Amino acid sequence: MTTVERMRFPGAAGDIETLIESPSVAPIAVAICCHPHPLFGGSMTNKVIHTVAKTFLAAGSVVIRFNFRGVGASAGVHDEGRGETDDVVALARWARERWPGLPLWLGGFSFGAWIALRAPVSPALLVAVAPPVGRWDFSKISPPQSPWIVIQGDRDDLVDANAVDEWARASGVSTVVRLAEADHFFHARLHELRDALTAFLASTAQARSV
Repeated sequence: MTTVERMRFPGAAGDIETLIESPSVAPIAVAICCHPHPLFGGSMTNKVIHTVAKTFLAAGSVVIRFNFRGVGASAGVHDEGRGETDDVVALARWARERWPGLPLWLGGFSFGAWIALRAPVSPALLVAVAPPVGRWDFSKISPPQSPWIVIQGDRDDLVDANAVDEWARASGVSTVVRLAEADHFFHARLHELRDALTAFLASTAQARSV
């Protein structure tokens, strides 16, 4: 049975509202999930990042969701990605101390994908859903050295799918999944997002076992 823990993580700008879900079996990883833009309704309950989190959990990972600064019960105000990145780094450091020996997984949707890619935490794998190429500065992002996946809808009304595809391939991404007819929020397509991520996690697990 999944266990749920709610806590206030002490961030640099004040407490960060945090939700931790643990699988019923011994976890194989600890995953941090980053939600979309705080100024446009993004929160840790967003349906896309919720799907990412539940897929991580089903794969056997402890999952940490949290609200960025100024969202829900999290203190502080939006910091254009700077403080938000710092908070992810602090959460990753804390997670590694609490669950020593477990690999760190990192995932994000839209603005949260940009933060996940920016954060210098060296995850064992990374998931970027609809990374906002062209809307935020990707020029200083160093591609992860671990397996990573980009999942993008080709009817995204907020992010240029072709720009994402070009950037992802130039960055040496392990896996690119482009869902035909899917919009930015994957309306009625969340099951396909889940299935793509499930397949990616299974493939990385198989690669680690050989």
